[in-house]
Amino acid sequence: MLDKIKQLTKDTAVYGISTMVGRFLNFLLVPIYTNLFRPFEYGIQSQVYVFISILNVILLFGMDTAYMKYAVNVKSSNEDKNNFSTPYLTVMIVSFFICLLVIIFKKPIFSLLEIPPAYYYLIFYTSLILFLDSLTIIPFVKLRIERKAKKFALFKFIGILLNITLNFILIVKLRWGVEAIFISNLASSALTLILLSPSILRSFKIIIDLPILKKLLKFGLPFLPAGLSSIMIQGIDRPILTQLTDLHTSGIYSANYKLGIFMMLFVSMFQYAWQPFFFQNAQEKNIKQVFSKILTYFTIAGSLILIFLSLFIDDIVKFHILGRTIVGPAFWSGLIIVPIILFGYLFNGMYYVLSAGMFIEEKSSYVPIITGIGAAINVGVNFLLIPVWGIVGAALATLASYLVMAVMVYIITQRFYEINYEKGKVIKTLSFVLISGSVYYYLMFAHHLLFTYKILILVSFICSLLLFVFDKKELGFIKKKIGLAH
Repeated sequence: MLDKIKQLTKDTAVYGISTMVGRFLNFLLVPIYTNLFRPFEYGIQSQVYVFISILNVILLFGMDTAYMKYAVNVKSSNEDKNNFSTPYLTVMIVSFFICLLVIIFKKPIFSLLEIPPAYYYLIFYTSLILFLDSLTIIPFVKLRIERKAKKFALFKFIGILLNITLNFILIVKLRWGVEAIFISNLASSALTLILLSPSILRSFKIIIDLPILKKLLKFGLPFLPAGLSSIMIQGIDRPILTQLTDLHTSGIYSANYKLGIFMMLFVSMFQYAWQPFFFQNAQEKNIKQVFSKILTYFTIAGSLILIFLSLFIDDIVKFHILGRTIVGPAFWSGLIIVPIILFGYLFNGMYYVLSAGMFIEEKSSYVPIITGIGAAINVGVNFLLIPVWGIVGAALATLASYLVMAVMVYIITQRFYEINYEKGKVIKTLSFVLISGSVYYYLMFAHHLLFTYKILILVSFICSLLLFVFDKKELGFIKKKIGLAH
């Protein structure tokens, strides 16, 4: 069991370090945007990127997940080329025509997003970014299957580095407007495709194998509505918030939503390694015990990240560097939503852990049902709570949808892939999170959230885990690692 967990930990570390470094570097753009752009302008780019996220899912229509499912055990070179080329060519053709339609219908699309006509020209950058990015997804999946994590990480990092560099030059030095964000992204997408080209050419031939395509579509298409639902959960709050308030409010919300990046990084780096891990080890003896422990440790690790960031996020964002704060003062009013977003991402990560059984047993038809219900709850809670609580209502909608999805995937998967999870430990951990969060918000609203109290909350949470969650064997292991054992 420990060997399997070690393997997952190693892959998680490689993907995780690259993902964390890359996205953290990308996060460094937030100080630039929030200090040099008005909330209104930040709201515009946020709206467009929600649209890009939705289109990215449509352009892939589940081909990435389906390719990973059926390519992991391919042996011959010819079969490998057929398995790669079929989804790659299909995605390329579909992406080209959809991006063309986006350009043709730019006015109604941007009008729906509440973007002023003066910014309609951004649709051309948007379409090119979408098309180029669609051509890199399957090659990146291939790198994951081949466990070429270092190459995966390097290409991602180079693309992000170019994006950040161009943002800095165009916005800080040349004082360009929001179009600089899209030009930088376009250049980054183009470079990433160039870097992947040798790998693509080695695996590519002009063929769409119909039996393979049929198999891929059967497994992958359920991920289209599921993917759309997931994106709605992550991004539909921005358009709804804009409709019910304005671009200014949406910009403040979007900037602070970004501060959930550290929990998102933790979940993302885990997910990159988790999918190949459970596919490749599904038939191993006692693997369900491994899955059970992984849920427990994931919940504990995520909860520690959540509590620490919730307590000290305001100190972090108000820190001065070169005369500027990490997040511009015009956006500070939205810091109240950060703990809620972090909690939502924690349940999102738990959903990924719990969903392994569905993929192993090829029950992917449940995915659109679960995510669809999550998306419906998100939309409903947004419309219900935004008029009452504003951006807090939007954040609570995200939390509600991820919580419901985690509970649903647990109930459904247990019916055909039963795992004896350590429910007591997981529930205790989440209960301590809720207690700590309640104390945090009480002190915040009472204007008594002193730094000393933050330290006390953090220490109390850690002590609660040590006393009531970890068993004697785990405590002994912890003591040994930190040098307290005799």
